[in-house]
Amino acid sequence: MRNILRTSVGGRELRIRLSNAYGDQPLVLDSVYVGRHQGGAAVVAGSSRRLTFGGKTSVRIPAGAMAISDPLAGEVAARESLTVSLHVVGGTGVITAHNRAMQHSYKSVSGDHAADESATPFQTESSAWFFLNAAIVTTPRQVAAVATLGDSITSAVGTTIDQNRRWPDILANRLGDLPEHRRLGVVNEGISGNRVLDGVAKPGSAGASALARLDKDVLTKPGVRTVLLLEGINDIYGGATADRVIDGYRQLIARVHASGRCIVGGTLTPVGGSFVFTEEKEAVRQQVNEFVRSSGEFDGVVDFDAATRDPAEPTRLQAAYNGGDGLHPNDAGNLAMGNAADLDTLRCS
Repeated sequence: MRNILRTSVGGRELRIRLSNAYGDQPLVLDSVYVGRHQGGAAVVAGSSRRLTFGGKTSVRIPAGAMAISDPLAGEVAARESLTVSLHVVGGTGVITAHNRAMQHSYKSVSGDHAADESATPFQTESSAWFFLNAAIVTTPRQVAAVATLGDSITSAVGTTIDQNRRWPDILANRLGDLPEHRRLGVVNEGISGNRVLDGVAKPGSAGASALARLDKDVLTKPGVRTVLLLEGINDIYGGATADRVIDGYRQLIARVHASGRCIVGGTLTPVGGSFVFTEEKEAVRQQVNEFVRSSGEFDGVVDFDAATRDPAEPTRLQAAYNGGDGLHPNDAGNLAMGNAADLDTLRCS
């Protein structure tokens, strides 16, 4: 399998974290390589390098566990596209994957092709990341990160695939353009279909809820200083009341604060004209957004609703921002969302 990822900040001593979180058997990898992405499934010639795990070229990851590679000597640039290629020994069992990643990855024909820098063996496209959890670098100075915790709107379903036009990418570009002492990294923790309250942690699902995955997906990521929460639409669609969503928010706020970090709330974007919309569910969305804006319980607010709604029909996305289903913003909508945050708010200082 060959995954394609894009870094946020640059640094040295790259490490890759792999996950068998939802596996039902040990995952054995005997060949894992990192290279610079050329395009499609191809790797820039001569850039591919083998990863080791505790000095060994193979790793066995128990079901439910993760593994992190040894540091790789050398530098990785900010906003650089990398390939992570791996060969699985035997069966995979239940695959841990990030569906609807808005980035193609590739499956090869039979055999170990992880070191092959050409695209030739990788004949099957997928829109998921496989077994990939994080890319971690050591920076010249301490660089904190913002973790964007959300659902398909944060995963940016509705944007152009392979173009890194997700709103967290736009935010990362803005933060990366700041003077070095003010830069922040961005860790995108959006999962399509995810909920605050009740997750569905099974293959092909929307994963564990935000409450269930906060520690594993966010608080264990090195350098995370701020959590930017944009989640709740799927809870409302599933019948949750405003009080239940807000109770979930309060638990997330308390746990993030207890970890010594801060949490910024994002207002829920419009859903008018989508399969989610009813008058009753719209009333719940408005109540939740009023809490985010005015409760003072978050450390800051990003008003994604105001950034994307149609002034003439505020229950709907602006026509220019509609990805086609009334729910997911398109490239232009994600650009507006990525530009909506006050960058100093995200520093929580």
